[in-house]
Amino acid sequence: MIRRKEAIAVLGDGGWGTTLAIHLHRLGHRVAWWGAFPEYVAFLARRRQNVKFLPGVRIPKSLRLTSELTDALEAATLVVLAIPSQYLRGVLRQIKRVVGARPLFLSAAKGLEQRSLKRMSQVIAEELGPVLVAVLSGPNIASEIARGHPASSVAASRDPALAVRVQAALMDERLRIYTSTDPIGVELGGALKNPVAIAAGIGDGLGFGSNAKAALITRGMVEMARLGTALGGAAHTFWGLSGLGDLVTTCLSGRNRWLGEQLGQGKSLTQVLASTPMVIEGVATAKAAVGLGRRHRVELPIIEQVDAILFHGRSPRSALQHLMRRAGKAESA
Repeated sequence: MIRRKEAIAVLGDGGWGTTLAIHLHRLGHRVAWWGAFPEYVAFLARRRQNVKFLPGVRIPKSLRLTSELTDALEAATLVVLAIPSQYLRGVLRQIKRVVGARPLFLSAAKGLEQRSLKRMSQVIAEELGPVLVAVLSGPNIASEIARGHPASSVAASRDPALAVRVQAALMDERLRIYTSTDPIGVELGGALKNPVAIAAGIGDGLGFGSNAKAALITRGMVEMARLGTALGGAAHTFWGLSGLGDLVTTCLSGRNRWLGEQLGQGKSLTQVLASTPMVIEGVATAKAAVGLGRRHRVELPIIEQVDAILFHGRSPRSALQHLMRRAGKAESA
C-alpha cells in the first residue's frame, strides 16, 4: 500500500493518544502532538516518557509536543481526536476557533456522551458542522501497540475513500487496518463493550471462573448488537474487530475490566476512580447506554445491572442474582 505522508495533529496525551502519536511518527508522518495541560506537556517533552498513562514507552526526541492548539492544527491535513468522550465537546469548541482548511477528523475515542447520549461523530458534527469525519476502533490495548506488538483495527466512514485514507496513513506490518462504511456500528461496538467489560471484571473480583466469563461475553455481545442495530449499525459489524474483537480484549485486560474487578472485591466507585488518573470510559457509557436502551425500548440486562452497581447502590452479588433469576427464554432472545 502506498502511504500518503501527512501533516497530522494528534490531540490527547492519554495512553491511546501517546500510542497513536508515536506510531504515526514512526511511519514518517509530520506529527504535532497536543496535550491540554501545559505543565504536563512540558514534563513529557523533558522526560520523553508518559509515566502517568503509558509508562515504559520511550517518546522519540523528534516527535513534537505542544500545548497550543493553533500550533498543533497549523497545516494539519489529518486531526486525530484521542480525547476522552466526556471532554471532546469542549475541545471541539476550541478547535472551531482555530482550525484552518478542511482536515479529516479521525475520532479515536470509545465512549458515548453521557448528557446527550450521542456518539463522538455526532458530537463532532454538532460542533464543527459538515467536516470530513472517520472513526477508528478495534481491540487495541495502547501499551501493546506502542511496543510494536501485532494488532488490528477498523477505520470507518460513510465515504469509503476517507476510510481508505486512514488505512493508508496508519497501517504497517505491526498494525493492520481494515475499512468499513458503517461508522455507527464501529463507534457503538467500541463504546458498548466497555460496560460489558466492567461486568466481566466484577465477575473476576467475585472469584468466578471461565464459565461465567464466557456466558457474560456471549450475552453481552447480544446486548451490544441489539442496541447497535436499533441505532442504525449493521449487525455484522458487531461480530467483527470493533465489536466482538474489542469486547474479548477488554474483558480479558484493560482499565474497564480492572475497575470492575475492584468493585467485585468490595471497593466503591469513588474509591476506584480516586486511585487512578485514567479515564474509564465504561462508567459514563453504562449510563448513556441505559438511556439509549430505554429511549429505543431495547432490553440490556447486563448493562443495566452495571449501571445499577455504579450509580444506584446495588451490590455485585445482588446484581448477579437479578440476572440469574430472570425468566427463562430462547437463546436468540
